[in-house]
Amino acid sequence: MKRFIKTRSLNRMVKEPEEIMQLSEENYSAYVEEAVRMMLDAPEKHVVLLSGPSGSGKTTTALRIVGRIEEMGGQASVISMDNYFLPASEFEHRDIPRDENGNVDLESPQRLDIPLFCEHLEKLAMGQEVQMPLFRFADQSRRGYTPLQRSEGEYIIIEGIHALNPIVTGAVDEYCSKIFVSVNTRVRDDEGEMLCARHINLLRRLCRDSLFRKRGLRETFSMLPSVTRGEQLYIMPFRNRADIRVDTFMPFELSVYKHVLYRSLREDHDALCGYDAYNFIMRFLEEIDPVDPEYVWKNSIVREFIGGSELEY
Repeated sequence: MKRFIKTRSLNRMVKEPEEIMQLSEENYSAYVEEAVRMMLDAPEKHVVLLSGPSGSGKTTTALRIVGRIEEMGGQASVISMDNYFLPASEFEHRDIPRDENGNVDLESPQRLDIPLFCEHLEKLAMGQEVQMPLFRFADQSRRGYTPLQRSEGEYIIIEGIHALNPIVTGAVDEYCSKIFVSVNTRVRDDEGEMLCARHINLLRRLCRDSLFRKRGLRETFSMLPSVTRGEQLYIMPFRNRADIRVDTFMPFELSVYKHVLYRSLREDHDALCGYDAYNFIMRFLEEIDPVDPEYVWKNSIVREFIGGSELEY
C-alpha cells in the first residue's frame, strides 16, 4: 500500500534532524529485519533475487541484509547482475531490441547474457563453483572472470533491475527467495500535486550521477524517458513475484537532496527548463527546507546517492 506525506509535514520533521534520522532509519531497519526473517524461514533457498528500479536503493538494501545476517552469525554476500551485461562488441550479433531512434535499448533484459546467468544461478544454488564475468562500464567490455562459489549455509544475494524478470531468471521459485525494493511513498504539496517514485529516484540519480559518475545534470534528465520506459516494460510488471517488498523512502531525504543539488539546478535553469521533470521537481524543492548531509547516518541508504557511506559498494 502506498504511503502519502505532505511537504509541510516533511518541513516540520526536519526541524529536528537527528530525531527524524533516527525514526527513518528505525523504520527502514524494520524492513531489512523482515527481509532477513523471510530468508531464514526458507532455509532451502540460499539464493536471493533482489530487484527494483534504478535509484531505488538496491545495493544498500542488499548490503544491509548481509550485515544483519552476519550479526546473527550467518554468512552472506552480494553480487551484481551488472556483471552479466553483454559486451558492446556482441550487440550486433545478438537480437537486442532497439529504441525508436535505432539505438540499442539499454534498459532491455536482452542486454544480459541470459544463458550464462541462468547457468550460474542454478550452479550457485547447488553450491557449485562458477566463473563470474566482470563487466567494465567505461568501455562496455568484460575485463575477465573471477571464481565464485557459495559456502554451505551461505546466502548469495543477486541484485539488479531485472532480477525478478522471468525472461532472465526462468523458473526459480523452488530455490530462490525474491525481494522487491522501491520508493512506495508519495509526497504531496498544498496544491495536491504528487511527487512520485520516479521523481524521487530521479533526484537520487541526479546526486549520484553528478557526484560520482561524471554525468552532467542535463544528461541524467535526458535519460529519464528511456529509464521510465524500461521500468514500465521490464521491471514493474514483475514486482508481484516478490516474497517481500521494501519501501526505501526516507522522510528527510528530499531536504538533503535540496542541500546537495538546488544551487546547481538553479544555475543550470536555462539548459534544463525544457525538461518537464526539471520544472516539476524544482517546484517541490522550492517548498522543501534543506538539511545538511552531515546528519545522515553513515550506513543510510541516502549515502548510496550522496557518498560517505561506511558500506563497501
